[in-house]
Amino acid sequence: MAFKLKFVGPRLLANLYIAIAAVIANKIRSLLTALGIIFGVAAVIAMLAIGNGAQQEILNQIKLVGVNNIVVKPIIEQKEEKLSEQTGKKDKKKFSPGLTIRDVSSIKTSIPGLTRCSPEIILNTHVIRNGIQRSSKLVGVEPSYFEIYDFQLAEGNMFNEDQLRIGAPVCIIGSGVKSRFFPTDNAIGKSIKVGPHWLTIVGIMRERLVSQASISKLGIRDFNMDVYAPLQTVLIRYENRDLITAEALRLVAMRSRGMFVSASSTATEESEADKKNYHQLDRLVIQVGETSKMQSTAEILSRLLSRKHYEVVDFEIEIPELLLKQQQRTNDIFNYVLGAIAGISLLVGGIGIMNIMLASVLERIKEIGLRLSIGAQKSDVIQQFLFEAVMISVSGGIIGVILGVSMAFIVSAFAGIPTIVTFSSILLSFGVAATVGLIFGIAPARRAANQDPIASLRYE
Repeated sequence: MAFKLKFVGPRLLANLYIAIAAVIANKIRSLLTALGIIFGVAAVIAMLAIGNGAQQEILNQIKLVGVNNIVVKPIIEQKEEKLSEQTGKKDKKKFSPGLTIRDVSSIKTSIPGLTRCSPEIILNTHVIRNGIQRSSKLVGVEPSYFEIYDFQLAEGNMFNEDQLRIGAPVCIIGSGVKSRFFPTDNAIGKSIKVGPHWLTIVGIMRERLVSQASISKLGIRDFNMDVYAPLQTVLIRYENRDLITAEALRLVAMRSRGMFVSASSTATEESEADKKNYHQLDRLVIQVGETSKMQSTAEILSRLLSRKHYEVVDFEIEIPELLLKQQQRTNDIFNYVLGAIAGISLLVGGIGIMNIMLASVLERIKEIGLRLSIGAQKSDVIQQFLFEAVMISVSGGIIGVILGVSMAFIVSAFAGIPTIVTFSSILLSFGVAATVGLIFGIAPARRAANQDPIASLRYE
């Protein structure tokens, strides 16, 4: 027993050397045999890289829209018309106060299980300092806004209670505004003109990276170029659409009247009334404590707002996280399909290895008979052909890894699709390639070992 163990190593190395020589002697055939493995491994790595990139993109989008959020957006222009059952004529349009802070108070007191409510007012404006002007957005918010979106300050402080209560002329600027207007200066404590008013900077937001895909799919702004002010500051100093003015009364009357004096002016005036933004808030984000209650909370919220808006559907409710999770499930199914296709490529590559190795057995019958006649054992022949099959699959796996990683980077560079190549995907595909070569090399190896040495030497 000790004698056999002593010579296992040298015999194994000798079989490996013979297999290497056989593969090198038939380089073209070995390369063609490995093509299935090469493209299979490359496909696995590239598909997993695209899938991981899509997964990461969705996770980043979920972070941008927040966790367990329900978004209420006002609808400015209404298209719905109802006919009277008695007369068959158009009913008078119902009046709605729009989305207001009063709705926020009702939501907080009426709907349980909410963790935060963040009303927002978004105004298109411009920022001026030292003769430089740039368009920007002024966002009126409360402290809950920064908590929902997990915004962090790079410098300065958040709004304090006094600033929030009295609507002080203060603001927090995005990192893009800071780099544009204060490239070398310390911006904290300085004033910047936002629209018609000067605001004192009390904080600077940490840079928030937002991809173009997130901006287009989710309607997310470039937060780095926004200016944030207390909600009361925007209502008091800039615009409060809930205030009753002569113009507002005229537009309310136009929406509520059924007939006008001049038929030619009716369409124009109605269009003007419809398109006028009468909502005090431009956006309302509600955070729910438990994910399982998001759908039911959204339904309760819809009924509450419909009642407060006198059954006028001038708002829409979205659950971004659920939409993203649905997209994630779709991507997962797509990745499974692509993975199955790549797996079939590896299977086809393994079958190709088995076919070529079986053909190689027929071509090398004399060589096999010669080895067996000079003292080689059946295990030696099996090892030789297994080594050849594994070498072809492993070398194909190495080339496939290089090709797959290159494909992932090419797709990311030219198609704009994020890709993430992980070590686990490389290890998985390489391991599968080696296993495929080992499994599909067993049948040819056993057939070679079962050859009759005498018949093999006589084979022509």
